[in-house]
Amino acid sequence: MDLITGPDGLARCGWVGDDGEYRRYHDEEWGRPLRGDRPLFEKVSLEGFQAGLSWITILRKRPRFREVFAGFEPARVAAFDESDVAGLMADPGIIRNRAKIEATISNARLMLEFAEDEFDEFLWSFAPPARRRPAGLADLPAVTADSEALSKALRRRGFRFVGPTTMYALMQSSGMVDDHVAGCHRATDPV
Repeated sequence: MDLITGPDGLARCGWVGDDGEYRRYHDEEWGRPLRGDRPLFEKVSLEGFQAGLSWITILRKRPRFREVFAGFEPARVAAFDESDVAGLMADPGIIRNRAKIEATISNARLMLEFAEDEFDEFLWSFAPPARRRPAGLADLPAVTADSEALSKALRRRGFRFVGPTTMYALMQSSGMVDDHVAGCHRATDPV
């Protein structure tokens, strides 16, 4: 279904289903411009953890992720060592994937190479121009030339778990693209 009507009578993108947390996320976060180095580092990290899983799994675990990853403050995460990795691997409140945990720490160290607000500017430089609003979910791409370019640019800098599909999900969730389908109550403009 391209659209689903919630218990509040509002039409939403069909991927929301009947989950209250997904409704809140869709209405309050997804597709809204997200700015700032720390919030975008958090989003890149969580999108990396989501790879191969459903986003609702990440949303439900996000409070614990924020707690154990020091609020996703890059300098604090960059200082994590092997004992921190062992502690994270033992924490059932997060996704216990060593490669993803180590990538988040490594990516935090790479964040320290950016000047203040430079990471934000870097990511947003790949945001495409506005395009026609998708008529339905089938019109949403998994990968675009822009997400491929962002992925390659991050990989050249050494970032991990930043594939083109993951980067397109980042673009959607951080508002770099507006993929609310036509008829969704959040699709307020004719983009």
